Amino acid sequence: MDPAGFNELGISELSLAAIEALGWETPTPIQAKAIPSGLEGVDVVGIAQTGTGKTAAFMIPALERIRSRKGLQVLVLCPTRELAQQVSDDTQGLAKGTEIRAEAIFGGVGYGPQIEALEQGFEVIVATPGRFIDHMQSKRVDLSGVGYLVLDEADRMLDMGFRPQIEQVLKGMPRERQTMLFSATMPHGVHDLALRITQEAIWIEATPPGTTAEGIEEVFYSVKPDKKPDLLLELVSAPDWDQVLVFTRTKAGADMLESRLQREGVATDVMHSNRHMKQRTRALDRFATGKVRVLVATDVAQRGLDVEGISHVVNYDVPLDPEDYVHRIGRTGRAGAKGTAVTFVTAADLGAMKSLEHRLGRTIERLHLPDFDYAGAPQSEGGTTASRGKKARSPHGIGSRSASDLSPEELEALLDPGP
Repeated sequence: MDPAGFNELGISELSLAAIEALGWETPTPIQAKAIPSGLEGVDVVGIAQTGTGKTAAFMIPALERIRSRKGLQVLVLCPTRELAQQVSDDTQGLAKGTEIRAEAIFGGVGYGPQIEALEQGFEVIVATPGRFIDHMQSKRVDLSGVGYLVLDEADRMLDMGFRPQIEQVLKGMPRERQTMLFSATMPHGVHDLALRITQEAIWIEATPPGTTAEGIEEVFYSVKPDKKPDLLLELVSAPDWDQVLVFTRTKAGADMLESRLQREGVATDVMHSNRHMKQRTRALDRFATGKVRVLVATDVAQRGLDVEGISHVVNYDVPLDPEDYVHRIGRTGRAGAKGTAVTFVTAADLGAMKSLEHRLGRTIERLHLPDFDYAGAPQSEGGTTASRGKKARSPHGIGSRSASDLSPEELEALLDPGP
């Protein structure tokens, strides 16, 4: 189907007005394929990366089916707090002009507003499985009127160990319902779950596994481990590096990098699982509104972070999983915009880099800057070859520094192996 506009998808005038208010003009491929089936009441299994417009693909049909003030009718399960909040916010935008109420339910925050939303029978609940089960066990949830169930980022939820909670929610769901399941990948566990919980579903693949969104330029920079902070500072000083999301492998690395950037006068915030939810929300808000230009994060932000205008994503450490790479760089180049994805590669990362390219099925451009390039760099595109040097000592992206050079706080942070 060649989507010429949302008005060709069978959407109501009220929804079209909300879409127009959001500034959307042309449906994305996943929206063009999923919305008509969703409006017909057909179950849908969608394979699509983040940043492809999945939320509208399942929420527009859901909102069309809701009867106001009739209690909970749409339940969306998400793997992370950030994604749940984003989906809830998008739902409120799509429901503009209606009386439909939506609430995000997740851990790390107080129960008060969530209990109020459940007791008042908000029509749409977007929840992480763990906190939602807490409410179910406290007898606050009435699933009897739910006619529309969505599992978003199903592969991520199973990876995070949420299968028992998902199964518990499914046991409480009405048998007669419409179900939509979306996943970036389709491993056996997700495939089996999709077959079991849907009935005669339409299967849609908008982006094959390992596919990067159009408009993203990818590049690898070779760098010595201890030169990573300097290289990042050099790059972010360029005028077109407007809004930069940096991924590190560890929480300690994220904190140290944020401190270094702040010392150099770069407005920066940090986001990882050791930060309270209020701190993470504040960091995301500051980044989204341009109060800080750089956000340093661990994988807590690789899915569910939906900020328009991210010009660059930097993999400060090479992702160990190709799927993580795809999800990380998918934070830029969203909704048809252009973006750049940069990955720092040390000599110790050459094997991981080759494996990543092999799994992705493409070769990514290498750049070698003399002031930062590691000894032993492969032959550059210009035809020059650097001499072979020592193997990098630190695989964690915080440089090769001796323990005597570290403060007690930095040394303690280095010993934290958490993600």
